Amino acid sequence: MEPTLNFRKSSYSGQAPNYAEVAPLRFRTSSHSGQDQNCLEVAPLTTGAALRDSKHPHHGHLTFPATEWDAFLTAARDHAL
Repeated sequence: MEPTLNFRKSSYSGQAPNYAEVAPLRFRTSSHSGQDQNCLEVAPLTTGAALRDSKHPHHGHLTFPATEWDAFLTAARDHAL
């Protein structure tokens, strides 16, 4: 189930009638990460997933289309067995 996105007006929009609304991504770490600080965080998207480095979240994130994300999860599950 996709999380509900809470949109807010961008602080860069000022008082312009045509402004952008943004929804912050909700990143989480895997339950398999334990207490290790060297991990990736994932945020679900309606079109796939976004990944970022937990140590450097300010460096941005990478997005993956749903087909690529599903293929990655399938391969990870197959190799984990």
